[in-house]
Amino acid sequence: MTGIVWTQPFRTLATAALAVVLVSPGATKAQNLADALVGAYNTSDLMEQNRALLRAADEDVAIALSALRPILNWTGSVGRQYTNSITGSSNPVNLGLTASLLIYDGGASRLGIARTKETVLATRQALISVEQSILLRAVSAYFGVIEATETVDLRQNNVRVLAEELRAAEDRFEVGEVTRTDVAQAESRLAEARSLLATAQGDFVAAQEEYLSAVGSRPGQLTSPPSLPKPPASIDSAKAIAVRNHPDVRQAQHQVAANDIAVEEARSGWLPTVDLSASASWSEDLADDDPEGRSAAISLNYTQPIYQGGRIAATVRRAMATRNSARANLLTVTEDIEQQAANALIVLRSAEASLAATMTRIEAARVAFEGVREEATLGARTTLDVLDAEQELLDAQAARISAEADRAIAAYVLVSAQGLLTAENLRLAVTLYDPTAYYNSVKNAPAYYSQQGRDLDRVLRAIGKD
Repeated sequence: MTGIVWTQPFRTLATAALAVVLVSPGATKAQNLADALVGAYNTSDLMEQNRALLRAADEDVAIALSALRPILNWTGSVGRQYTNSITGSSNPVNLGLTASLLIYDGGASRLGIARTKETVLATRQALISVEQSILLRAVSAYFGVIEATETVDLRQNNVRVLAEELRAAEDRFEVGEVTRTDVAQAESRLAEARSLLATAQGDFVAAQEEYLSAVGSRPGQLTSPPSLPKPPASIDSAKAIAVRNHPDVRQAQHQVAANDIAVEEARSGWLPTVDLSASASWSEDLADDDPEGRSAAISLNYTQPIYQGGRIAATVRRAMATRNSARANLLTVTEDIEQQAANALIVLRSAEASLAATMTRIEAARVAFEGVREEATLGARTTLDVLDAEQELLDAQAARISAEADRAIAAYVLVSAQGLLTAENLRLAVTLYDPTAYYNSVKNAPAYYSQQGRDLDRVLRAIGKD
């Protein structure tokens, strides 16, 4: 017979794919979807990056709070002065201590604290949005591996069946029951099947690499979940859940609140500022026997702008424009999330209908194939008829594999569109990241050597970021 000749790259690719299946240490251990999601949650560097951004936003609260705390500074200087006077030169030494305390600034500092707190809340929601994207990628990678595995199995079985049919056609050709054309047709279908198998094996290797990147480990024997998340009853229900829970909407809401406060903060620039300052100093000339000098002063200072070239008015107008932009963004985000939820539910329903139709197609194709094959044994059908019927059954089975994966992924896309694809909502067996632990440690701007400072050190050690 005329067989297909595999080039070396295809041999290498097929060998690598089968080696991953048969030799991988994790291949003997069954893994479920929850295992994959736990791995993605625990190993994601993107999650760590955004947690660090959240901690940076937490520090902004401490920085804003520090404006209401006393400010202490000490100064010191020593020098050598040369003059043409009788004294000749001097070695002055000066030490000083200054302190200042903001008493009133029109509420600007307190408004700044409130604004940064809203920014922290918005950043927390951004972290949840990142968490959703990470878990959704893990879901897609999980079902991608299952789809690729089943497709390779289907293609391998098809190659075995077609090889048997080719041998049968050759045997029948030897006894004169079929022509050389029938043998050539069987050879052609076998060559095509081997080509499709090589493609499926390549897709399998790519799916495993995507799983490794998304989950942090290579897949073992993946098991399909017994059930998928239950979708809402209607599009309106899906939209309502999404608007109520989606982190993008909540983030936009906090951004609006922060910008509302920013407008009032800018307007406070017209108001007076009152601060209390005190200073003490000590000075002595090391080259002279004059006694040392000491001084102290305290003052209450009042300032209020009269004219600053239009800077304050421009700052207020800019804050108002930014606030209006944030409000428009909230409306846009809400509409987008509603549309995403509606589309996700529509796609899920379409995937379910497609899968049901595919199952009917498989059953019909199986009946047709068995009938054509039986008719062929009686001489009423040709080898090409049998091969065509078998190809139709194979195409239906391959469509079923893709339809099942599409339905599963669509179910979790809908969960994500509703803002519910989180470790907490899925009740994953992980140690949930507590965004309040670090915030509570820094919100009062602790000093390094205070009890709060030592508590903060323990929090940093716990997250491994000290």
